[in-house]
Amino acid sequence: MDASWSDPRHVLDVVQRLLSAPRPHLLLGFSAELGKLIPHRAAAMQTGDCPRSPLKVVGDQVIADAVTSVELQRLVDRSEPGKALVVDGVLGGVERRLVLLSSMPAVGQGAVLAVVPEDTELPAAELELAAQLWHVLSTDAGQRAADPGPEVLAGNLAAATARAQAITDLGQTHAAALTTLLAVLRSGRLSDVVARRTAVDLATDALLELKGVIDRDQAMSEERAGAAFALLRTQLADLVRHTEVEVDLVDPAGDASLPQDIAHTARTMTRGLVLAALDRPATTRLRASWRLDGPVLRITVRDDSPEVADAIPARGLTDRLATLGGHWEVDAVPGWGTTVTAVLPLGIAEPPELRPLDRLNPREVEVLTGISQGRRNRQIAEQLQLSEHTVKFHVRNILDKLDVSSRGEAAALARDLRLEPVARRTA
Repeated sequence: MDASWSDPRHVLDVVQRLLSAPRPHLLLGFSAELGKLIPHRAAAMQTGDCPRSPLKVVGDQVIADAVTSVELQRLVDRSEPGKALVVDGVLGGVERRLVLLSSMPAVGQGAVLAVVPEDTELPAAELELAAQLWHVLSTDAGQRAADPGPEVLAGNLAAATARAQAITDLGQTHAAALTTLLAVLRSGRLSDVVARRTAVDLATDALLELKGVIDRDQAMSEERAGAAFALLRTQLADLVRHTEVEVDLVDPAGDASLPQDIAHTARTMTRGLVLAALDRPATTRLRASWRLDGPVLRITVRDDSPEVADAIPARGLTDRLATLGGHWEVDAVPGWGTTVTAVLPLGIAEPPELRPLDRLNPREVEVLTGISQGRRNRQIAEQLQLSEHTVKFHVRNILDKLDVSSRGEAAALARDLRLEPVARRTA
């Protein structure tokens, strides 16, 4: 192990850099740091906390392009949370020596990372430290996923809806084909009994595996209402235990499934409404409940405070609700109390169409502004106080996101927007 990894300050610096990185760059950043500890060719991650893109791969493009979710799930089944296991398994269609890092934090559904190491001999100390770093990062990722911003929610719901539709179509197509194959092979018209029996077994296995893919996708993108509310109860336990207000948390009737992002948002909404009710003067009783009402989830918090002047929900909660197409119902009667209900749709009819430029993050918009002004990478780097290497990284991402092959094409797309000029930043 590099001597620097024995220095607690170096390890804390690595952790700080990883936790400060944007969530979409989580795997890329971790792979870069892990490479200094365990050199590797590629890394593939499967997470239950990202409905938009549960499978992510970095590294050797030949391996990355060939990795499938089915391969990752087989490796997930062999992993052990909190440990780094060295196993032989298939990744990218090839049997390889792999390092499996798995984590199951208290919040979130955890993640598994499969790493293709450069060396076959891997010291235990490096493996143990890698497992601990992965657990820290997975815990932070789970916390971030539990409280996503409005723009992330919209994108996640759109992607989850589109993916669910694609999986349904794919499942129906393959199920019909395999069922037909089974019917033909079972008809007895073939004379080669052994071949027929083998084909039947293979087709049956394929059907079971296909069902497993669909079941796993549902497990990663949905939460049972009862389990989601139970987690909310746990999150509010300390607050309820130490307040003098009588708090009644009413479990939802039935056990229907909620889209994962809806479950996250419902918990955020409920916590925010409960805290607001507790802050109102003279509150002695409070009741919070969820009710599944057809295509919507109704989140209701009722209190008995006679002061109702500040009954309107906070701006942040309103932004989240509006992003998902929901609305408020407020019944506030002076002297009697307040009832606030968030009506939250359980899904969206179809994924919203994004303009190409809407796919860019704020930093990429700044870089694109410079490109549209005819500036070179070095000039953009100086004005934004970035390294030229970082600007090149952003330019590559911009071209990929806009699906163009040159800076000129990217600039042409930007002309329709009124982009602000790139200003020189002061230290």
